[in-house]
Amino acid sequence: MNKKSLVVLISGSGSNLQAIIDAVAKQQIDATISAVISNRASAYGLQRAAKANIKTIVIDHTEFTQREDFDSALCRQLDELKPDLVALAGFMRILSDNFIQQHKGKILNIHPSLLPEFKGLDTHRRVIEAGKTLHGASVHFVDNELDSGPVVLQAEIAVENNDEQNLAKRVLEQEHIIYPIAIQWFIEGRLTLVNNQVLLDNISMQQPAKWITDKLVMPGKQQ
Repeated sequence: MNKKSLVVLISGSGSNLQAIIDAVAKQQIDATISAVISNRASAYGLQRAAKANIKTIVIDHTEFTQREDFDSALCRQLDELKPDLVALAGFMRILSDNFIQQHKGKILNIHPSLLPEFKGLDTHRRVIEAGKTLHGASVHFVDNELDSGPVVLQAEIAVENNDEQNLAKRVLEQEHIIYPIAIQWFIEGRLTLVNNQVLLDNISMQQPAKWITDKLVMPGKQQ
């Protein structure tokens, strides 16, 4: 039986891509990466993919005057590849409503905050400035609003010493742990999105699962 496939979208260094590549190599994700697509030809993640013998595709967003035209080109590539899942890994483009609707329930993203708090950029600085004691990362389904889709899994860490660089490093380490877990849930068919509600093992998740102190804590679930 053919393995399920995923396409990873990137814009930069691709450290989360590398975590996904490593998880596939270790069979922690039982899927194939059919392609890595970047909107920037200079993205280092393309080199990571090439080193792993993964097909790379560049769709340079600067060559398109309209966001919808870029998304149409991206859709055409995905139509050819037919992935089971699209994983955004540092993909710094806001996708159009049409694109998201066409792939609804098949796009996951990783964001460096405990959503719904601190959507958007500069999350580590903003967390420190807000005096928060907890920070982390969230895996969520992508919907039509920025960083607003239903959250699947979060990692929580304590904010220490108000050191933004160190905090960013620690959050990134957690991202590399939780993203492959959520992807594997999807690949196994355990994780689905139905009527904008996250289901795990066909049970509605009222709260996201948590990764805390190297332990997976499942939420209270309702039938």
